[in-house]
Amino acid sequence: MNWIVQNLWLIPALPLLASGIIALTPRKGRARGAALAIGSMGISFLLSVWAFAHVLALRSSGELTTQVFNFHWFQFGNEWLSLGWVLNPLTAVMLVMVTFVGLLIFIFSVGYMAHDENFTRFFCFLALFAGGMLGVVISNSLLLLFMSWEIVGLTSYLLISFWYHKPSAAAAGKKAFITTRIGDLPFFLGMVWLYSQTGTLLFYNNGAGCLEPTAITHMLSQATPLGVCAATAIALLIFCGAVGKSGQVPLHVWLPDAMEGPTPVSALIHAATMVAAGVFLVARVYPLMSAQHSINGMLTTSAALQVVTWVGAITAFFAATIAVAQWDIKRILAYSTVSQLGYMMMGLGVGGVAVGIFHLITHAFFKSLLFLGAGSVIHGCSDEQDIRRMGGLAKYMPVTFAAYAVGMLALCGFPLFSGFWSKDEILHAASTWNVSHVPYFLGAAGALLTAFYMSRQVIYVFFGTLRLAPAAPQDTHGASHAPAQADAHHHGSGAPHESPAVMTVPLVLLSIFAGLLGFAGTAAWPWFQSFLENAPLKLDFGAFTHGGILPVMLTSSVIVLFGLGLGWWFYGRRPIEGAEAPDNLGRLAPAAFNFLGHAAFVDALYGATFIRFNTLLSKISDWFDRWIWNGAVKTVTQTVFGFAHLDNFIDTHVVNSGFDEGCEGLSSGGRLLALLQAGRIQGYLKIIAGALVVFTVLLLWKASI
Repeated sequence: MNWIVQNLWLIPALPLLASGIIALTPRKGRARGAALAIGSMGISFLLSVWAFAHVLALRSSGELTTQVFNFHWFQFGNEWLSLGWVLNPLTAVMLVMVTFVGLLIFIFSVGYMAHDENFTRFFCFLALFAGGMLGVVISNSLLLLFMSWEIVGLTSYLLISFWYHKPSAAAAGKKAFITTRIGDLPFFLGMVWLYSQTGTLLFYNNGAGCLEPTAITHMLSQATPLGVCAATAIALLIFCGAVGKSGQVPLHVWLPDAMEGPTPVSALIHAATMVAAGVFLVARVYPLMSAQHSINGMLTTSAALQVVTWVGAITAFFAATIAVAQWDIKRILAYSTVSQLGYMMMGLGVGGVAVGIFHLITHAFFKSLLFLGAGSVIHGCSDEQDIRRMGGLAKYMPVTFAAYAVGMLALCGFPLFSGFWSKDEILHAASTWNVSHVPYFLGAAGALLTAFYMSRQVIYVFFGTLRLAPAAPQDTHGASHAPAQADAHHHGSGAPHESPAVMTVPLVLLSIFAGLLGFAGTAAWPWFQSFLENAPLKLDFGAFTHGGILPVMLTSSVIVLFGLGLGWWFYGRRPIEGAEAPDNLGRLAPAAFNFLGHAAFVDALYGATFIRFNTLLSKISDWFDRWIWNGAVKTVTQTVFGFAHLDNFIDTHVVNSGFDEGCEGLSSGGRLLALLQAGRIQGYLKIIAGALVVFTVLLLWKASI
């Protein structure tokens, strides 16, 4: 077995080790902390490239491209619980993406967090997160994946609430942690059920893994009271974990609030890696998700994949509608992320692993580019995040603007940019889906909205005149570099400025990939798809004319151009009047704009239903605890105390009194007898003499009678 396969664990272990060392580093050791985090990520990237090259070599030599390394962890009874890691095309692609994008974000963070007093702690959390995410990617065991999954959830909480002195940031961290736990509970139940059905949590184990044909066939044969087979039920439970982690409806509410964390966190966790973990999970367990009985000798789309598709399509459209009415630059991107994650889920459902993961990879680059670009804008505008208070930044921040424009066009799916190829592949697969065409129409509508809200954002931020308010009074005690999200009282100070090279160089590198990466998966040369599926590859420009690909591409291009034109019509024709001017779309449909601006009141709905119900249950539980259970405990306690007092009374005044008096009488008798038997002859003689006197008197008295 190749060295890199046996030692694949080093890729997540290095950032984890760096995190542990940084945790012991004093706060002043800023350079050491950043160097450890960046260095560990750099080495992990090199090892990931090695692993990727090994898979390429296996593919070119015609060998199996899936290699695993399993080992026994611990024994219970006669059973061994095993863990392991797997190297296959999916693992290799994800490892390179996570380590490369993560490395660039780590470097960007050096500049962005330069003035933060908790700089060292930030890099400790970043490295811990990277280790957890890489552990998710390499796991060949659902148990090991789940453990790494929970590390990712913990570090997400730590990073979102990093500026915990802000109540909104602390609340956002808790919201993210609790919401994702809601999805993780059925995920855990599905994992336990899977183990009970197959006796293992290893994915691949020489034919005995839980994702291999023997186990899948067994689970398909097991019926449940719900009318579905065990394979479908377990797949849906596992999918709940993906819904929470990847921000799908209805558990999407945590992700927009997660923008309270530093912008590099938004780029790393909520664009490139963590939120993609749910999509990756579905791709990893795809044999289980797609398991289905044949009908009349033909395989149909499994019930689990149908659920994945519908959830993804609804999420893609719903989140895109909300993004059109947001004002915070990062919140717009957050809802865009939710929407794009919906596209990925839809791609997995209608097209398979290659379709969904291709969009995941392209999205990782252009969305991390957009988030880092937003961070550069925020940095250049002295922490301002409200797009109404920006404007005209293209001339002040030309590098940031150019990079951001590339990311924006890639996100919109503009022809020839990376998002164009990956999103079109999803739409094409949806257009031929044998279940329904509704997901295709939802996806097309989402593409139109994406082009519209991104053109709106770019016009507000980079075009027109500068609308930054005068400098606000500065904190003389040295405030940390913590943007106040949507804080109308925290304005930029002075003229905007371009970010330093440590921030702009990662932007330029990401923009190159955002522009060109899509060419690795075109219909004419589908290298990415053939790599993941281990299928033959050939260059064929005629493929564009097969299967309705060209009509979908043309339709998608028209939709994107129409969306961009619509955005320009509403916001670009006339200069924006000022920061307080109402939105042009809001003027046209104020009720709808207000509805979308409040995120369709989903949070309010949850607050009025689930949260209020939970609060009511908490109050009822508190009442029961105070008055019923506590009352019962107090009653038992008082009863016991009463019996104790009664026992004490009986013991003291009945038992002890009788016993003490008897003892006193016995003692008195003893003392009297002791006097009679003192051993003194004189005393005995006195007693005899006294007795004789008494007897004499008695006899004389008797005689006189």
